[in-house]
Amino acid sequence: MASHRRPKQPSRARVTVLTTAAAAAVALSSQAANAAPSEKPSKDEVKTKVDKLYEEAEKATEKYNGAKEKQEKLQEEISTIQDNVARGQAELNELRDGLGLAAASQYRTGSIDPSLQLFLSADPDDYLDKASTLDQLSGQQVEALKKIQVKQRDLAQQRAEASEKLKDLDATRTELGRKKKEVQGKLAAAQKLLNSLTAQEKAALAAEEQRATRTSERQVLTGSTATASGRAAAAFAAAQSKIGSPYVYGATGPSSYDCSGLTSWAYAQAGVSIPRTSEAQSGIGTRIYSVNDLKVGDLVFFFNDLHHVGLYAGNGQVLHAPRTGTVVRYESMSTIGGPFMWGVRV
Repeated sequence: MASHRRPKQPSRARVTVLTTAAAAAVALSSQAANAAPSEKPSKDEVKTKVDKLYEEAEKATEKYNGAKEKQEKLQEEISTIQDNVARGQAELNELRDGLGLAAASQYRTGSIDPSLQLFLSADPDDYLDKASTLDQLSGQQVEALKKIQVKQRDLAQQRAEASEKLKDLDATRTELGRKKKEVQGKLAAAQKLLNSLTAQEKAALAAEEQRATRTSERQVLTGSTATASGRAAAAFAAAQSKIGSPYVYGATGPSSYDCSGLTSWAYAQAGVSIPRTSEAQSGIGTRIYSVNDLKVGDLVFFFNDLHHVGLYAGNGQVLHAPRTGTVVRYESMSTIGGPFMWGVRV
């Protein structure tokens, strides 16, 4: 006969635990539903982050410029060496042909020197080192063999030099690619932040920059450019003609520039060749540590690592290519974002 037992009732302790867990779940759900969404960064916070990313991008840009300049220099040096090797090989072939004709003449008369015959079928470097063989050759033949030996050694040295430079070029190309990706990554991150702003916030930031630029322009107009030297004045005038041109990393003109691209281009228009990167430019000419001693057209450098450069415009203003998203413009030295390190009078 089947047993009809009464179902076992849950213990009071179990009911208490279940009730407490259910209450906690309801509380958490309520908190999640009522929790405020994460606050969107303000316009000024976004600007601060974007400015920092642009600064990091400019650092990488100057490293990129340095690697690109090194690559171009190596390519030029390698090309020169290869041209020299080609000419040297032609000269070597001519020397060998001349010695071969002499040997052929001796052979026809049956008087070919065994030493010369050995040379024509072996490497003369090892052969010539055996001084005793020189006594068996005519003076003219010895001179020809020595010239061949010198030419061969010279060509071997040049080929080894070219090989080393090719290795260096390969490493430089790798570094160039890495820096390019770094710059692009920083710029993409900055653009993503800017895209988070509303149209009104973007307009407000643009208006702030325009007001600052107009203030700088007024400061420049009230200053005197009479103290600029001939070439510095010419370089400054060239840079002024590019006001409004966009900043593009790695660009040296004539339609877009980065910071050191603008300064090197401007001085080139004045007939003065200066290095490509800001760091290299900081080491030329006469250094000026006081803003009060600067003259219009002097190069001015900012940040501890010297990754930004512009042209002094007078009255504490600088004419420069600031960063991506901006154009060549005047700006107060106090708003560059990094400390003034020193100036250079080219």
